[in-house]
Amino acid sequence: MRIIKQNLPVTLPNFCNLGIMLRILVLVDVMSLLAAMARSSGSLWQEVLEISALVQPILLASLLALCLLRRWLKRLPYHLGIAAILLLTTVITTLVAVAGQNLFFGPGGLALDRFWLFSLAATGTVLYYFHLRNRALSPAITEARLQALQARIRPHFLFNSLNAVLSLIRSDPKRAEQTLEDMADLFRVLMADNRQLTTLEKEVALCRQYLNIEQLRLGERLYLAWAIDKMPREALVPPLVLQPLLENAVYHGIEPRAEPGEISINIYRSRDEVHFVIRNPYLGDDKHHGGNKMALDNVRERLKLHFDAEASLDASIHGNTYQVHITLPYTTSE
Repeated sequence: MRIIKQNLPVTLPNFCNLGIMLRILVLVDVMSLLAAMARSSGSLWQEVLEISALVQPILLASLLALCLLRRWLKRLPYHLGIAAILLLTTVITTLVAVAGQNLFFGPGGLALDRFWLFSLAATGTVLYYFHLRNRALSPAITEARLQALQARIRPHFLFNSLNAVLSLIRSDPKRAEQTLEDMADLFRVLMADNRQLTTLEKEVALCRQYLNIEQLRLGERLYLAWAIDKMPREALVPPLVLQPLLENAVYHGIEPRAEPGEISINIYRSRDEVHFVIRNPYLGDDKHHGGNKMALDNVRERLKLHFDAEASLDASIHGNTYQVHITLPYTTSE
């Protein structure tokens, strides 16, 4: 039995991620409102305006600086990264507060120490929130669920593939050997620790191996249409994010049909996004659509864990075609 490690490395959040930025904005705005309520002796709205006049420029400037320095911060040990962030927000707080002193408070009217305290408290709260969130996604139960999502190949696929190989051993031994090698590569990836992102080129190569095995089993009933000329091979994607969707396309769109069917895979880059569009025949009377929905929800969860709000998965029906469209941010190892 495979033991799942619980001691995962603690990392700083990706401050360029849209979802993380939105969470930070909400947290700091809530803290600003609470500070205004605690300080208010008259008009709460006036207190909110006064605090927001300084907090919002500090917040936006800090987010911009943290995004620009993300790669440098990522190379630092976690505790040094925390110290660097606290120092950076303190410096930005000082610069913004001094610049806005005459505009909002007049000479000598600004209690800079209070804004230092608020800035450090807000930064510490945000960092602690993301630390707790990282720990919540790291325990063994979550890791076990993620590994299960990544290794979803149905048992019938293994048994049917082995039977297909056995039927080829005498008639076409080279193809049988190649199929066994493809199966070994596929299950090697499934059993690996797949928490880190991989390149799109490797993911597509693995999907080709999987579909080659299915094509051996289904023969002329399965047609494949690849459109990957515009695919960014160096883009980083979650491992095994496409294979479960292709498995569903085979299971729901090809296997129930007596006549041949086509699965099309279109992968391309548009600006700073990578798009995956998978289409397969749709049978309205398929009794397994519930399992299909569960698989889609599982992939959505993995995308959310890796990319937060910057990734999406949409499934739709167009006549006799079922389509899954995934959108990811374009990122590379550099």
